[in-house]
Amino acid sequence: MDADAIIIGAGACGLMCAVQAGYVGKKVILLEKGDKPGAKILISGGGRCNYTNLYATDEQFISANKHFCKSAFTQWTVDDTISFFETYGIQGKEKTLGQLFPEGKNAKDIVEVFTSICTDFEQQIICGANVEEIEQTEGAFTVQYIRSGKSRFIKAPKLVIATGGLPIPKMGATDFALRFARKHGLNIVETAPALVPLTITGKDEKWYAQLSGNSLFCRLSNDRISFEENILFTHWGLSGPAILQISSYWRRGEQINIDLLPGNNISDLIDAERQYNGKSLLSAVFNRFYSKKFTDAMAKFLPVEKPVASLTKPELELIHQTIHLFKVKPAGDKGYDKAEVMRGGIDTNELSSKTLECKRIPGLFFGGECIDVTGWLGGYNFQWAWANGFVIAQQL
Repeated sequence: MDADAIIIGAGACGLMCAVQAGYVGKKVILLEKGDKPGAKILISGGGRCNYTNLYATDEQFISANKHFCKSAFTQWTVDDTISFFETYGIQGKEKTLGQLFPEGKNAKDIVEVFTSICTDFEQQIICGANVEEIEQTEGAFTVQYIRSGKSRFIKAPKLVIATGGLPIPKMGATDFALRFARKHGLNIVETAPALVPLTITGKDEKWYAQLSGNSLFCRLSNDRISFEENILFTHWGLSGPAILQISSYWRRGEQINIDLLPGNNISDLIDAERQYNGKSLLSAVFNRFYSKKFTDAMAKFLPVEKPVASLTKPELELIHQTIHLFKVKPAGDKGYDKAEVMRGGIDTNELSSKTLECKRIPGLFFGGECIDVTGWLGGYNFQWAWANGFVIAQQL
């Protein structure tokens, strides 16, 4: 045997698994297709890396089995993540909605924590390794990979596949885990881009495009969930935190409801303006909350240049409905190129929730994004990856 385990994929899950394996005295070889470990970590949070979320629970995760992630989060908590990084000089600073960023440091420092610990434990990280074949014989896995044009073989009794999902192909994302799972008869929950911008086409396309660059705090909802965060208008549709969040719960053909003024009642604001100065235009009320560009664009739907005192009852009802129940029917999404994560993946019924070991193939473990567990925007998916890495390492 060349090691106690082979880990394929040096992302968040694979790196944590290698480190935690070192803590329990296990030797691993980490194979990474890219030219450096932690590629997706390095671009997260705009290069600052929101490495966990203070409010992470199983409630912020999407899966066909919503209970599956509970065991991993019991074994490795948010406090464990915070303590782990603090031990290596990373102090967390809370940003929006519980997101924790490394204070005075960035994503490179997060990756450096893992690579330096791997060096200390003599865990081998091999970059530029393209895995070609995996065979299991006599209680061991033999992995064939190509590096620098040469074919090489390594062997270990345990194998971890933590190759991530399909988003951001330019960062080296592949369907390796899904292909391997299908080849061995494992069930796959249908995959799709998640935490992804949504596109608008057709007759409304120009209306959205003219607002490109405008950001607005809104409440978005559908039949499943609601989020209150900013949306961002773009020349091809909608983006921003609220859109990315609800995209994970959106399906093609469905409508999204947008409250353009959460926490306020536009009817009450108009009534107050009428009492103060009935000659004021509706646009004057709007301009307190929206950019002039957005107010002007609303003229397509509403009488924004009409004095508030002159607004009829049907007009007042239309204003209320438009502001608090603005309806959007996206044409699609921006695909895996722009998605932050993948929804769906290897069916959790194929894995032990306590160990993440494949039920049909003893000694094989799947971890991270390739599993049908998808977190919200804001550090949740990192918490899942760290927890997976820890859980799997205890079994190696």
